[in-house]
Amino acid sequence: MAKPDFYATLGVARGADEKELKSAFRKLAMKYHPDKNPGDAAAEHKFKELNEAYETLKDPQKRAAYDRFGHAAFEQGGPGGMGGGFGGGGFSDIFEDIFGEMMGGRGGRRSSGGRERGADLRYNMEISLEEAYSGKTAQIRVPTSITCDVCTGSGAKPGTQPTTCSTCGGAGRVRASQGFFSVERTCPTCHGRGQMIADPCTKCGGQGRVTEERSLSVNIPAGIEDGTRIRLSGEGEAGMRGGPAGDLYIFLSVRPHPVFQREGADLFCTVPISMTSAALGGKFDITTMDGARSRVSVPEGTQPGKELRLRGKGMPVLRSNQFGDLYVRISIETPQKLSKRQRELLMEFQELSSKETSPESAGFFSRMKGFFDTLTD
Repeated sequence: MAKPDFYATLGVARGADEKELKSAFRKLAMKYHPDKNPGDAAAEHKFKELNEAYETLKDPQKRAAYDRFGHAAFEQGGPGGMGGGFGGGGFSDIFEDIFGEMMGGRGGRRSSGGRERGADLRYNMEISLEEAYSGKTAQIRVPTSITCDVCTGSGAKPGTQPTTCSTCGGAGRVRASQGFFSVERTCPTCHGRGQMIADPCTKCGGQGRVTEERSLSVNIPAGIEDGTRIRLSGEGEAGMRGGPAGDLYIFLSVRPHPVFQREGADLFCTVPISMTSAALGGKFDITTMDGARSRVSVPEGTQPGKELRLRGKGMPVLRSNQFGDLYVRISIETPQKLSKRQRELLMEFQELSSKETSPESAGFFSRMKGFFDTLTD
């Protein structure tokens, strides 16, 4: 039985470029893959035909031979003979493209020369509200891995060089045939690095990095908020064997303040005043976050919980010239440990009080009486 035309098998024109070939093969391979068609001999046969067609047409030399001689180019030792089975690298390449996410793909492959990116580091820093207000430059000490100064990160003893792994040829990956397709896995000899070190550096033991404590300067801008993350690029662990360093992430937390509570750029504080100050009105001074003293005026008849706003006396807005506000919440303190004369004066005041003196309490008890009357009716 004559073999079908490779272009017809893939459903592409003879002038199709590499992208079109790959796209056509990908689509059909997904459709006829034996895993999606268990026990279907026709689908398995079609899948093998697709692989053979793609293996031939994706290679410029094989494609040229096929275009000139047809299938005869690969029969009886003809030019560009393919051999049999699925031993070529093309199917593994396209198989990884299609099923790479299931098998880990190539995303985890180390870079050439066995270099590996260093790990990212986390550093927790606590600052005061005053430091968050004004900003600061902090010095921190971070234990981390740095590039070995003896071998300059290569991992090999000075005067020697790493050699290419003979098992994988420096690729860090090897292919193994499993049934009708090939699977790529990490090289068991070099563990994916692609290189072998016969004479490792005595200081780092062939790792290309050593552990050491470093001192770093961190700029904390004014107005920074609790939970902010600062990234220092390249200040994480050094990479393996000269690979790029990771990053350092600084997570900031702001300590609770004994006086002020923060909500965004606004500040809040609770100030207790006497009952007479609330009734008669008055003034008091408060120290704000900028160190200045601001005078607060209390209106006559101020009730508990009233908020008095001081504009621009809050926190600075990050990377801006604006400031939030300071809200002073009024708390009214009830007198305690009264003298005989103070008690007499308060009793006299109570006798002289009316609904106009305490409208809220008078109104409440009036509503309560009305509610009780409806129940008794």
